[in-house]
Amino acid sequence: MTQELRARAERLRQEVRDFYAHVMPADLRDKSHRHQVLSKEDYVRWMRLLDQQGWSVAHWPAEYGGKGWSPLERFAFEDELARLGCPWVIPFGVKYVGPVIYAFGSEAQKQRFLPGIKTTEEFWAQGYSEPGAGSDLAGLRTTALREGDHYVVNGQKVWTTYAQWADWLFCLVRTDRDDKPQSGISFLLIDMNSPGVKVVPIRTMDGYAHVNEVWLEDVKVPAENLIGEEGKGWTYAKFLLKNERTAGAIVGWAWHVLDRLKKHARETRVDGAALIEQPLLRNRIGEYELRFLALELAAYQAVAAMADGSENGGEASLIKIRGTELYQEVMETLVESLGAAGVAFDGEALHRAGLPPLGPDDTGGILKDHFYNRAATIFGGSSEIQRNIVAKAVLGL
Repeated sequence: MTQELRARAERLRQEVRDFYAHVMPADLRDKSHRHQVLSKEDYVRWMRLLDQQGWSVAHWPAEYGGKGWSPLERFAFEDELARLGCPWVIPFGVKYVGPVIYAFGSEAQKQRFLPGIKTTEEFWAQGYSEPGAGSDLAGLRTTALREGDHYVVNGQKVWTTYAQWADWLFCLVRTDRDDKPQSGISFLLIDMNSPGVKVVPIRTMDGYAHVNEVWLEDVKVPAENLIGEEGKGWTYAKFLLKNERTAGAIVGWAWHVLDRLKKHARETRVDGAALIEQPLLRNRIGEYELRFLALELAAYQAVAAMADGSENGGEASLIKIRGTELYQEVMETLVESLGAAGVAFDGEALHRAGLPPLGPDDTGGILKDHFYNRAATIFGGSSEIQRNIVAKAVLGL
């Protein structure tokens, strides 16, 4: 990895910090700091702010409106945003379906969809998981039968993040039930306003509906909304999942919560002494620091392998496993360190400007993140599946 690339990545980090300090609106920065629940309007405003900076699709090739960022620049961008505790960069359009469309879609599809993805004029959701096909996508049962110039889609998707806001759903469907599981899958773009589409919210532990069931009953989808070739959806899905498992945000999450734990331990006094002076807590924080340094080094090695083409296929999985496990463990320790405030969850404080009943002003957000991210070792490919990938790709088992 050249010195020039490293210098560009460091300049980008500084640009992100300057943006956070001087450009990001105060109300959005405050909500972000307190980890409050963000509305669709908040997220759309956030994504458009990133687009105004030239960042929303900077990882795309220049011919489609991007900057052709290197893997290191992409990592630095995601990592710095996460370290600052910025809102989530909604990935479904800019990171997932957008690259699939410009890599495999027709010219008409590129012209129709890419501009709206870049500017978040249209909000996307991901239709992959099903009740019987989560990490094992080859087991999906949603069908799409060709009838003339359209497909008729029937089935159910689940854990569909922000489907309640979506204008479009990119969806894996089974177009051939007689072929082997992977070969009979196709990739469709479905208008969420189509007759027969029904969204049912699923309330999670934090009291909020991030995810949903999506029911598809005799939904007519124009054949022109098929990406690439019929039966090649598995290839496109693997391409997308490679984009999904980038390491930057995971490493940044771990650093952000570790930094928050250390800050809380320094500022909180128990029996006249700072919490950080308790030997057991100091030891735990020291262990987390070492594990974070190892995670960060592994992430940079993975980025270097992506840049020079020497990756073995297991790097992203390893970082996903270790990063999410570290994130969860540090968050558990932070919640424990809140003491009584850690059991007084005020869900309403996540939707308004008022302070929580106990603890620091971001206590509600800390607890919300703790509850929701119990799923971090499941979503994006469960830890069990990631270990299988490492075993196969790296160990040859």
